[in-house]
Amino acid sequence: MIKLSGVIITYNEEEHLRKCLSSLVDVVDEIIVVDSYSTDKTQEICKEFNVTFIQQKFLGYFEQKNFALEQASYNHVLSLDGDEALSDKLKSSILEVKKNWKYAGYYCNRRNNYCGKWIRFSDWYPDKKLRLFKKDSGEWKGINPHDTFKLKSNIKSGKLKGDILHWIYRDYDEHKQKVEQFSTIGAKSYFDLKISASLFKVYFRPSWAFFKSYILRLGILDGKYGWRICKQAFIVTYLKYSKLRQHWKNSKA
Repeated sequence: MIKLSGVIITYNEEEHLRKCLSSLVDVVDEIIVVDSYSTDKTQEICKEFNVTFIQQKFLGYFEQKNFALEQASYNHVLSLDGDEALSDKLKSSILEVKKNWKYAGYYCNRRNNYCGKWIRFSDWYPDKKLRLFKKDSGEWKGINPHDTFKLKSNIKSGKLKGDILHWIYRDYDEHKQKVEQFSTIGAKSYFDLKISASLFKVYFRPSWAFFKSYILRLGILDGKYGWRICKQAFIVTYLKYSKLRQHWKNSKA
């Protein structure tokens, strides 16, 4: 049976961290927590578990995860965020894979809990993620604030049964605050990458984001929660490209 490292990045995760760590205890052979100097009880909670606790100034979303990956003792890694946990079915799936590892990485679905409700549709389920992998098979990449583990080319992956459980926003106000924050980060990241912001993008991309999430991916079936999620998908996309357009105007002033 292979040895497995559980790797987590945290910042003020006291609300859900116990669920996260508890779900890992019987699955992984070590737990590495890389924390961005939390000011809540994150470190105290980690002391309740057999955790290697490392403090590191936040480097960026995918940059921080690559740093955390380097701290793992084993080449096989399970990566979670502090507000995520493994479902019982996913735990069983991972334990089976530990006995017979076939692929470089394994995908699973993530189920998001929004304002106390488990979301079934829109862009939020199935929210496919690659979180179990050999650390020499790829690296974390993306455009902040989004990150994804990318396998090297021509490497095969598998699929696990069960879900990552994700507690995303406790209420609608928190969602709106995050939309404002993430649109600012996303706009700056796009500007640094020299991505343009035409008026077509400002007005078309948000409408497409809403239509895809609400109609094509059936967000309408999640009722008022689906409406709120898809509405904010429109808003975050509009704000990101509007702020990006302002960055370009400022750079030419």
